[in-house]
Amino acid sequence: MPEKPKVGFYWCASCGGCEESVVDLAEQILDVVAAVDIVFWPVAMDFKKSDVEAMPDNAMAAVFINGAIRTTEQEEMARLLRKKSAVVVAYGSCAHLGGIPGLANLVTRQEILSFVYGDAPSNQNAEHIQPQRTIGTNGAAVHLPAFHETVRTLDQVISVDYYLPGCPPTPKLLADAVTALLSGTLPPKGSVLAPDTALCDECPRKESKPNDLVLEAFHRPHQKEVDRDLCLLAQGIVCLGPATRSGCGALCVDGNMACTGCFGPTSHVRDQGAKILSAVASGMAARESDAIKVALEGIPDPAGSFYRYSVPASLLRKRIDH
Repeated sequence: MPEKPKVGFYWCASCGGCEESVVDLAEQILDVVAAVDIVFWPVAMDFKKSDVEAMPDNAMAAVFINGAIRTTEQEEMARLLRKKSAVVVAYGSCAHLGGIPGLANLVTRQEILSFVYGDAPSNQNAEHIQPQRTIGTNGAAVHLPAFHETVRTLDQVISVDYYLPGCPPTPKLLADAVTALLSGTLPPKGSVLAPDTALCDECPRKESKPNDLVLEAFHRPHQKEVDRDLCLLAQGIVCLGPATRSGCGALCVDGNMACTGCFGPTSHVRDQGAKILSAVASGMAARESDAIKVALEGIPDPAGSFYRYSVPASLLRKRIDH
């Protein structure tokens, strides 16, 4: 009987939703387990780093790595898995673009550590003691991973073969990717395994989107009763559909919530945040500075709105202090 292809899954800087999305395959996961041999999935089973180190190079047909890279441990594991796998898939928004953890690039490493270990209201740490890289205890040295200055996407650390977008990727995209891997019908290296069209193309409200947007003001979803049949952007709700890749089935829009951009940009867009910012700015009715300021009060967090998942992958990358 021929040996089944070996695959692995690993979790870096992310929330864990991508790990759970594998289970969201429901009964399809039985087909996956029957077709492949999962040889590394530490969140689900008892695998060790030493198991991977003992593998020959390229022993795994594919490894799905979710999460951005923030610590030395995550970088070390990403490099090890790259060496041991023929194909690396950046799985989910955090590996693909930096994701929600990437918003940390808007502040400095030290600001984060100072708040978490000192200034947070729930802390009882008057001395602001912070974790040390190495500490001695009971005659032994304990080593902790280092916290890098910035969050990086997976492909800013290792070579990535394919990208599965989403927060998390949908079960259909994962199933299609595994099928493509097994059949050898993959697109060129570097491809995003999702349609290369804007989300607006599959939006159930696309017929109501006006050709020329005229936006008087912006509203957060809880501030108004949202019409379920009308284009959200036309209602003054910041929707990233025009700047975001399709393939999710417009799940958020179908739930009467605006797209937040987790599938990232299409190949025609260099900077996702700049793309939606351009669309919003060009549609504003206000032309005088005072009126513009009033209208923009409905977008209290522009960076978090336009770059929610993509700061590390953007032209901005991080905050720079002068």
